[in-house]
Amino acid sequence: MTAFKHSLTRADERSIRVEREFDAPLDLVWRAYSEPELLRRWWGRGHDVAVERFEFVRGGRWRFVERWDGGSAAFEGRFREVQPKTLISQTFEYDGAPGHPSIETIEFVDLGGGRTKVVITALFLEKADLDAMIEHGMEEGMAQSWEALDGVLAEVQAGVSR
Repeated sequence: MTAFKHSLTRADERSIRVEREFDAPLDLVWRAYSEPELLRRWWGRGHDVAVERFEFVRGGRWRFVERWDGGSAAFEGRFREVQPKTLISQTFEYDGAPGHPSIETIEFVDLGGGRTKVVITALFLEKADLDAMIEHGMEEGMAQSWEALDGVLAEVQAGVSR
């Protein structure tokens, strides 16, 4: 069993709450979520990610296509709310399961001392949708993305760019 650096709890039968702390200041973690060039570097867990659309305003749309040897997967949604350095609320839908979006609320908490907590609450339309996401490795994928984010945050703080 993998030891994750985050906590994941089921809030009820259709929603989860995930918390993760990062060794980076709030401004930088926010940038990693709000700037497409940084986002594509960590979101795909080491795979190539094309940011096809990223309208980072209320009502704006986003679409990412993750590619690896022999395959790809696309994800998209719409921003419901954007409060700088505080909150992002968005829909999230996998092209492989159209008609089954979730609503994600991502909160950013400044812990002081150059540390930031990210809290994600995801609400699914049906219990079966949440169960399917968990069964198909959502938690491990999220952990891998955040491990990649740790690396991007460290590189940016050290002044390294790609």
